[in-house]
Amino acid sequence: MKMSDKISFYTALFAAKFVNYGLHLMKSSGTSLPGLMALKISKNFLSFLSKYCQKNIITITGTNGKTTTAGLLAHILKTSEASVLHNEKGANMLSGIASSLAVNYKPFSKFDYAVLESDEAYLTKLYNFINSDYLLLTNLFRDQLDRYGELDTTAKKIQEAIDKNKNLKIFVNADDPMLFEIGLKNKRIFYGFDEITYKTSFQESLAPAEAVSCTCKSDLAYEKRYYAHIGKYYCPTCGRHRHDLDYKGYAVIYDDYSEIYLKYKPEGLETELYFKTNLVGLYNAYNALGAISAALEIGIEPETIQKALNSYKSVFGRAQKLSVKDRNVLVQLIKNPTGASEVLRTVNQNTSKKLLIIINDNYADGRDVSWLWDTDFELLKDFPRQITVSGTRAYDMAVRLKYAGFDTSKIEVKTNIKEAFYHSLNSINPEEQLLVMPTYTALLEMKKFLDM
Repeated sequence: MKMSDKISFYTALFAAKFVNYGLHLMKSSGTSLPGLMALKISKNFLSFLSKYCQKNIITITGTNGKTTTAGLLAHILKTSEASVLHNEKGANMLSGIASSLAVNYKPFSKFDYAVLESDEAYLTKLYNFINSDYLLLTNLFRDQLDRYGELDTTAKKIQEAIDKNKNLKIFVNADDPMLFEIGLKNKRIFYGFDEITYKTSFQESLAPAEAVSCTCKSDLAYEKRYYAHIGKYYCPTCGRHRHDLDYKGYAVIYDDYSEIYLKYKPEGLETELYFKTNLVGLYNAYNALGAISAALEIGIEPETIQKALNSYKSVFGRAQKLSVKDRNVLVQLIKNPTGASEVLRTVNQNTSKKLLIIINDNYADGRDVSWLWDTDFELLKDFPRQITVSGTRAYDMAVRLKYAGFDTSKIEVKTNIKEAFYHSLNSINPEEQLLVMPTYTALLEMKKFLDM
């Protein structure tokens, strides 16, 4: 490494740390500002990830679940006593990843692993600076069409990133047919569920899935569909079907936790393992399965993985459980139809929950809120309690609930987010739970007054 490169890197590093210290003193949540400073001083700042990582760089992308999956995997690796660099705050564009390096890297040292969540559209830019050893793909759903376009556009952007790294190994959620042809020239490791059982107060998804076409242009059919277009699929015309699974899961979903039975073949010998995760819902069981599969593949012991699952604390509004004024609060970020519908299934008919939905339409949320009409809010039409709506598009949300069949006399509109939160919190008993469903910038605003 050239001395001039080192000087540039460390100048950027210490400048970014100084900016972060200032933000901390001001109690600001500007998670990307230190990274912006670092990249301004040293345009190749991120390339030093590869120089100082001793084992593996693992990148994670997809529409839903990347923050939780990355958080779980990083926590598993830390529990194994490895040193890990991770953008744990979920800032997943170049400036956010640079911030994590700047804030968490100890000068003149090395670390074992880097676990980097990346925005789908920014993965190819990230790969301009680093050679990742692994890429984990969670899923592809329609998300913020005003920013990302349709699914095939997102898939092409991910493939463009993969093409920059021929040695990249890819963990693929085999249950998502949108990922079937991504990374064909790379080594692919497939994970998914062969069976799912519900032992909950909510039902498995019954909403019709948006049709997904096979490469032969026929619509795919399903032996088992778990939610949206995720499941054990096949093409009745050409015979294409879900890939065989390297990590084959069987999930039992309860109200407050999930059990995962996992079969895989280390060194050719079939082994079955049992794991329990305290995260809520099938979508989080998928996140856990992805993280577990990656951890096993790189050699982490099952006992260490379970120890990490037991102690894991949810990241920044992703199934995050809080206690506020001796009341139970669960915060679930929503940002697209599939993710929001899965969260809604966990509250359907559950009278022990009070619901607050906060919809903003700032740039980071996506200006286009038409996704509300693709979300299965019909699940709430018989919900027995009042629902409070807030945010810049509170009235749009109220209208959506009306057309979903919900009793309009039970809809409360409070556009001020802080006011809506404490109003909802004060309306529940200690044994009940407030479920908050905010979009991204609403979550950031909550973070300010709750110090999440």
